[in-house]
Amino acid sequence: MKKYSSLIALVLLLVFTLSLSGCGGATEKPVSKKLTFGVSPGPYGDMIRYAIKPGLEKKGYSVEIKEFSDWIQPNLALNNKEIDANMFQHRIYLEKFSADKGLTLSQLVKIPTAGMGVYSRKINAKTAEELKAAIKSGDEITMPNDPTNIARALRFLAKNNLITLKSTIDVAKASEKDIDQNPYGLKISPVEAAQLPRTLDSVALSVVPGNYAISAGIPLSSAIILEELTEDLKNIIAVRTEDLDKQYAKDIKEVVESEDFQKVIEDQKHIFKSFQKPDWYKEKWKVQ
Repeated sequence: MKKYSSLIALVLLLVFTLSLSGCGGATEKPVSKKLTFGVSPGPYGDMIRYAIKPGLEKKGYSVEIKEFSDWIQPNLALNNKEIDANMFQHRIYLEKFSADKGLTLSQLVKIPTAGMGVYSRKINAKTAEELKAAIKSGDEITMPNDPTNIARALRFLAKNNLITLKSTIDVAKASEKDIDQNPYGLKISPVEAAQLPRTLDSVALSVVPGNYAISAGIPLSSAIILEELTEDLKNIIAVRTEDLDKQYAKDIKEVVESEDFQKVIEDQKHIFKSFQKPDWYKEKWKVQ
């Protein structure tokens, strides 16, 4: 009887050991999970599709891209847990929007970014100096109407000496009311950012963010003046603050910082090579 008891105990021990071994193997295999990214119209959906999605799929994720028509819904959807991350905005916009709406969202990682440009279908100019020579008093210029990006557009114009801003204001919060001098007589018209490319048929000039220019089929190279982005104006991937240390957030960041991501960004067949790179990217890959 003892012999049979010992044999049964041995068999049970073997089964238990194999069961543990099987469980251990299962934990090493990537767990399939769906990740949904929110984007606005333009190139960032393609950046996810070609440079980020393949790396996440290797880690066991399925990736969906949800496009929103404006710069408002992607952050609301993220905060409401309708999506897992978004990629369309810079840090300043995220922080201002989150503070205004009471959202708890955070930057995960910066990405290569297309800057604003001054575009025209009515004025033939290739440089800021040529533009200033061609502008007529009363020429209308459209720009984004959200507080963060109208301030950015006005700083862009001031940097190129098309206007000056009052010295007593916080330029990060500037509006058209804060223009000090307007020597070329420009008529400033704030418009919803997504509509800016359409205004080019009826106004002299428009300051169009890079994603909306690309979405409308306007080459960045056709801008009369292109914005040189400061680090805080380069776009980011955002997640809920509570999720910053979760595995999916770490995996997204790891993919963005990977060599596979870099190869897609630098590939001549994609538009991303002309984008302005964040500092971490330039330092890691020794590019400008």
